[in-house]
Amino acid sequence: MRERKRISGKTLAEIFAVSTRLGFTSFGGPIAHLGYFHEEYVKRRKWLDEKGYAELVALCQFLPGPASSQVGIGIGLVRGGLLGGITSFIGFTFPSVIALILFALLLDGIDVGEAGWIHGLKLVAVAVVAHAIMGMAEKLTPDLKRKAIALIALIITLVWEMTFAQVAVILLGALAGYTLFKQNREEDDAPFEIPLSRKFAAACLAVFFGLLLLLPVLREITSFEWIAVFDSFYRSGALVFGGGHVVLPLLEQEVVPSGWVSEEAFLAGYGAAQAVPGPLFTFAAYLGAVMNGWAGGLLATAAIFLPAFLLIVGTLPFWASIRQNPAMKGAFMGVNAAVVGILIAAFYQPIWTSTIKDAVDFAAAAVLFSMLAYWKLPPWSVVVAGALFGVGLDVFN
Repeated sequence: MRERKRISGKTLAEIFAVSTRLGFTSFGGPIAHLGYFHEEYVKRRKWLDEKGYAELVALCQFLPGPASSQVGIGIGLVRGGLLGGITSFIGFTFPSVIALILFALLLDGIDVGEAGWIHGLKLVAVAVVAHAIMGMAEKLTPDLKRKAIALIALIITLVWEMTFAQVAVILLGALAGYTLFKQNREEDDAPFEIPLSRKFAAACLAVFFGLLLLLPVLREITSFEWIAVFDSFYRSGALVFGGGHVVLPLLEQEVVPSGWVSEEAFLAGYGAAQAVPGPLFTFAAYLGAVMNGWAGGLLATAAIFLPAFLLIVGTLPFWASIRQNPAMKGAFMGVNAAVVGILIAAFYQPIWTSTIKDAVDFAAAAVLFSMLAYWKLPPWSVVVAGALFGVGLDVFN
């Protein structure tokens, strides 16, 4: 379908401002990012409704690449078309890209992984994700059938610790929803539409697969190092399921044996990546900067995120039409419930298990949750409070 309205500069400026603020304050990894997005885009600004957001999250779980970044791009597409998607991606990504390139150039070897404020930000992630899950569960699992789907999804995701577990759970949720709710006539509150044509979407998918096949060939028949670098990071971004942490072994395989980055530098950069907000895929910016300064950092960033961008732009226009099919609505109800279960599982492992170590941590997380859920304080203030608590805890211990 053709773009129905001209996207104003004011809309793009709003998308950039909101996504940039999230890029500076969204600590805690991809599941925490989804919590921040839910709070900002669904509850506060109402750019998507609960069901549309859950379906967007489900789609991004199917696709390879950084799920939270793809959700952010998708929200930008809904709000502002192709330019909105690009703007949302840049705003959410560039703070951590710049920070990690600076780490590579100026702070190489400094250990920030155990800093007190990092622990405080992990506590913020606990509060943010818990709040998001409660809000989504209230809307998406209102009856016993959908609560049961969510519970089964939670159990399978926790017990079956494999890369494709989430995809399998979503498929099972769709099957269960279709079976249980195929006669249901529940209506969407506000179905989202993507102002992009299917022809353009198909072209993006063609480019995605074309580059995946062509880049290794070009790498073999040419001696240009930048093609080899682009190919390594593009394939890493195109073939990984399961989020940022899963891409680390792929990146290590590409850059350490080749001699581009030493093992010590790789591990130091991973510690730095834990200290910055935004998507963990921006670790590529650090690796590229170690290899070739600012130019290398930007090239690696573009290469590793390009597959994610092509896939979400290429699939959303088709997804937006499919979700309106009456025969599919029951399946989507099951998918939405399964997403709740997946998020609860991710809340437990790794967010809870890696953060809540004692009663003090639990108490601090409870206070941060209350600030967000009951006192209705803005998320950035909760981030600041969490970081200050972490620093104080580090000083007095």
